[in-house]
Amino acid sequence: MSSVIGFIVPAAYFVAAVMFIYGLKAMSSPVTARRGIIWSGVAMGVAIAITFIHPKVEGNYILMVIAIVFGGGLAWASAKRVAMTDMPQMIALYNGMGGGAAAAIAGVELLKVIGGEALLDTATISLAVLGGIIGAIAFSGSLIAFAKLQGWMKKSWRFPGQQVFNLLIFVSVVVLGVALVITEPGIQTLILFFGLALIMGILMTLPIGGADMPVVISLYNALTGLAVGFEGYVLQNPAMMIAGIVVGAAGSLLTQLMARSMNRSLANVLFAGFGKSDEDSQGVAVSGEMKSVDATDASIQLAYAEKVIIVPGYGLAVAQAQHKIWELTELLRSRGVKVAFAIHPVAGRMPGHMNVLLAEARVPYDIVLEMDEINEDFPETDVVLVIGANDIVNPAAQEVPESPIAGMPVLEVWKAKTTIVLKRSMATGYAGVDNPLFYKENTRMLFGDAKSSITDVLAGL
Repeated sequence: MSSVIGFIVPAAYFVAAVMFIYGLKAMSSPVTARRGIIWSGVAMGVAIAITFIHPKVEGNYILMVIAIVFGGGLAWASAKRVAMTDMPQMIALYNGMGGGAAAAIAGVELLKVIGGEALLDTATISLAVLGGIIGAIAFSGSLIAFAKLQGWMKKSWRFPGQQVFNLLIFVSVVVLGVALVITEPGIQTLILFFGLALIMGILMTLPIGGADMPVVISLYNALTGLAVGFEGYVLQNPAMMIAGIVVGAAGSLLTQLMARSMNRSLANVLFAGFGKSDEDSQGVAVSGEMKSVDATDASIQLAYAEKVIIVPGYGLAVAQAQHKIWELTELLRSRGVKVAFAIHPVAGRMPGHMNVLLAEARVPYDIVLEMDEINEDFPETDVVLVIGANDIVNPAAQEVPESPIAGMPVLEVWKAKTTIVLKRSMATGYAGVDNPLFYKENTRMLFGDAKSSITDVLAGL
């Protein structure tokens, strides 16, 4: 019987790992993303189910069932209730839970070594320590990211000498980690190791502003994957190893893509601005005359347009206007107007945020274009509708060398014949810099809730 189980368990883990890889590949396209999520969920179910007959479980079935029922039930209830606008917070929170779980595995295994209950070789202990550091940083850092996205923490905390202080904390964590590997440490060393690692994650995330949160979420996703992969090696679990390393690699590539889309290095996102006040990070003041427009005039311009590009931003998500904008799109297309959507890589508050919103409204994927595909089309566009976007359409990135977002690739909406911006107010975006777009000669401002404004434009049409 033991030989049969010895074959079934690794075989099932291998099948789950293959399903994870397929699911992740399917998630790379909006067309197949839903299928990828389902396959990945099934893979996780297989990995959990087969764990019940794993020889090392040693009959802890009651605790396992309690954990699955409690955790699964809580996740199901919260996921069903969460609004699309709060999806980034939920992802940051659940991603942090993954890092925390990996750190907890490392803690348990290292505790066994300290207590003499397990004998692990140096390589395995080293990976346990490394996974513990990464998982703890991802856990506490993701919680801070959640608090920032939720609006509980609105200030980026900085103080003089912060970079040096963080470096000292990091060095201390590394020294304690080395001590766990090459010496016979006590429980106090283990507690101090994880405590400082958790503090490191907090200190890394506190100074980072809201504009960089999509990059931070992607980074911590990659770190969580790597931590899970390392702990999978410690537990000799192939599914954890393969899934964790694949997620870590994919997350790392996505993080690089997001940083490149902001024309910044990852080091700049994580370490820039230390010791500066929030006021020091403000952009250059803009001047000019802002021109407003009402919904009736906006509908007239749209009615006589031949080509329209819609640029969704976080304001679209806040107003939950994705269904209304699709109604508007259908009406324009029925009148022979060519309509497309322009998506910036860091639009919204997480990677793919706008794609998810538009998919929810059943907007066809073939008219949803990335920044590099559509930027050259703006000069031939009659009307651009900017809905709640700010930093990603800010011409200061190209026109103001001293701007904090100088060099960041943006959607060049000001090159269209007319740009209509839907906003609640003149408030700045996450980067905290003013937007000269609002004062351009061909820009018109339509103030109000995006959903209400689009409804009024629909009525006008």
